[in-house]
This record gives sequence, C-alpha cells and structure tokens, in this order.
Amino acid sequence: MSTVAAAPSGVAGTASALRRLYFVRFAFAIVWAAVLLPMASKINPAVATLLVLYPLFDVGAAVYDAKVSKGTGSPVLLYVNVAVSSATAIGLAVASASGIPAVLRVWGLWAVVAGLVQLIVAVPRRKMGGQWPMILSGGISVLAGGSFIASAGADDPSLSGAIGYAIPGAIFFLVSALRLGRASKGE
Repeated sequence: MSTVAAAPSGVAGTASALRRLYFVRFAFAIVWAAVLLPMASKINPAVATLLVLYPLFDVGAAVYDAKVSKGTGSPVLLYVNVAVSSATAIGLAVASASGIPAVLRVWGLWAVVAGLVQLIVAVPRRKMGGQWPMILSGGISVLAGGSFIASAGADDPSLSGAIGYAIPGAIFFLVSALRLGRASKGE
C-alpha cells in the first residue's frame, strides 16, 4: 500500500512556503548585489536593468506570498506591495534616464512604502515565528528609504546605498527562513 503525504496546510504549510520564499529572496538579493557592486558608479543599460529587476522580483515574491498565506490573514497589503513595486519598476526605468539622483529618490520612496507594508504584514504573523527579522527589516527599510532620498542631493551620489540596502535585507530573509524551520514542521 502506498501513501501520499498530504500537502501541509494552515500555519505549518504557510511557514514552510514562506521559508522557501525567504531562502530564494536571500539568494536573489545576494547575487543581485554582487552583480551590481562593480557597476554602481554610473547608470548604463545593464545597471538600469538590474535596478528595474529588483522591484520586479519583489512583485513575484509578493504574489507568491499572497497565494501561500491566504489562510493566515488578508493578502490585501501584499497586493498593495505588488502595485507599489510594479510602479517602482516603471519609475526606476524612467529615472535611470535622468541619473543617479532620480533613481535614489524613486528607490527611497519605494523603500519607505515597501518597508511599511513589510512591517504591517509581519506584525500579525509573529505568532507563526520567524517574523521578528521581517519586522526589523521593515522598520530599517523605512529609515533607509529616507536616507536614499536625502542622499540624492549629495555632491556625488552613488548607487552603493542600494547594494547596502539589499545585503542586510538578504540577511534578514535568511534569519527569518532559518527561524521559520520550527514552524514549518508544525512544532
């Protein structure tokens, strides 16, 4: 007799799916930052593509998150994040033609709004486990966004701040994924 294991459901299933998502988000952000690092001094087509790719990846992650976490709360804010990140991708494509200060303003505004969404989504999920890193990351994102907007007016603005934003974000996703291990096993 063969048995087929049922797909996990409820909190354990959501935790397991979020854990996988967070590992993927960690890997993507690290690779993205490593590729952008040697090119961060000026905007060229490759840099513009990388800049647009980051919020587009966030769109895909938010869609997946909304799909797998329907049973743990309303996905409305995740869909807000989809809209904001989609608009950001378009904004970054346009801003890339204007230069680094314009990119930093768009990136900063996105960091503030996406950070607030992340914070608000993570707070009710804290019972699931593994969400304190997401709460901290959301709060830090709001602060970082303000610094990007302020740095746009610097004498020699750089995209290195975007790299500095992606790496800690990646680490927060990794820590959260590791902490979700217990919840994903139903413990």
